[in-house]
Amino acid sequence: MDLLTNLNKSRQQQNQALSCFFKLWHNMKLDLPLLLGILALAAYGLFVLYSASNANFPTILHQAGILALGLGIMCICAQISPQRYQTLAPWLFGFFIVMLLIVLGIGAISKGAQRWLSFGFFRFQPAEIMKLILPLYLAWHFKDKALPPNSKTLLISLAMIFIPAVLVAKQPDLGTAIMIAASGIAILFFTGIRWKLLLSSVITIAVSLPLVWHFLHDYQKARILTFLNPERDPLGSGYHIIQSKIAIGSGGLLGKGWLHGTQSHLQFLPEHTTDFIFAVLSEELGLIGCLILFGISLYIVGRGLYISSQGQDTFSRLLAAGLSLTFFFSFFVNVGMVIGILPVVGLPLPLVSYGGSSVITLMAGFGIIMSLHAHQKLLPS
Repeated sequence: MDLLTNLNKSRQQQNQALSCFFKLWHNMKLDLPLLLGILALAAYGLFVLYSASNANFPTILHQAGILALGLGIMCICAQISPQRYQTLAPWLFGFFIVMLLIVLGIGAISKGAQRWLSFGFFRFQPAEIMKLILPLYLAWHFKDKALPPNSKTLLISLAMIFIPAVLVAKQPDLGTAIMIAASGIAILFFTGIRWKLLLSSVITIAVSLPLVWHFLHDYQKARILTFLNPERDPLGSGYHIIQSKIAIGSGGLLGKGWLHGTQSHLQFLPEHTTDFIFAVLSEELGLIGCLILFGISLYIVGRGLYISSQGQDTFSRLLAAGLSLTFFFSFFVNVGMVIGILPVVGLPLPLVSYGGSSVITLMAGFGIIMSLHAHQKLLPS
């Protein structure tokens, strides 16, 4: 009898513990399918980074710490209601435009670029945060407007995209400027923009390219020319992409094996822990390793777009879709430049490359997406 009583008490305690866990999980407002995808990509990234860094354990600990900080920021962003994001959107946009102007005036210079505001014990890069702020602002801008937008609304939106993109390009940081513009254009795409307007915009951009060329820095022009013909300067501007293609091509189906890559470990491949880490992955894990990376990344994008489709208002749908495609564009541009189908613009591979700014920004974006999904259940259907 005592044994039966103890078993019942044990079951009651287990049920109470489970109930407390699920209640705590519900209050955290985290989307489990999206979180699992993020954790899988982060773990895979640490696995690849360990080899890319030549088994440098302090590097892995540092990156794991950044990921942990990013997860904490994601949890915080998930608690903020969509209504609060709507209220803050125009103020945040104006504030970070001012920050970008300040960067051009008194920003810290490193490696020839003026991109940071230095506060002594840490440096802050406003351009990274603008990749979140612009979609947030545009989603707020369109929340009460008729869709698809008319020509006037579209022109105003393009101006709001153009201003931060140009300010970032002048730092110069062409890669981040492209990502900021892409995050804004993703929002416009999901507003149901008419194909006639879209086509005219593409034609306008194509016609203006010769004018844009004259405003590019010499190193940016060199990158474009190298993209068109890497062999024109094999020991200079073309060196990165040539070595990257050698690494990718030598991986084959199964790769050379983890920790056995030659291009990175023998120092032939530059930036092998940051911008060109995909080449390390391809060389060591082969096509199978690349497909695993693609699968996890596309799963994350798909989950984000699903959350967008479930949004109960224009703001939620546009913001979730825009942030999801911002992650996709980051992934696509990095892989594209490493395999040689896009110019080298200095963008990291999301949640895989070594570094902090991109990780924090991405995690904050995922937190916003989770907030949109969690709080919509509280709205009347």
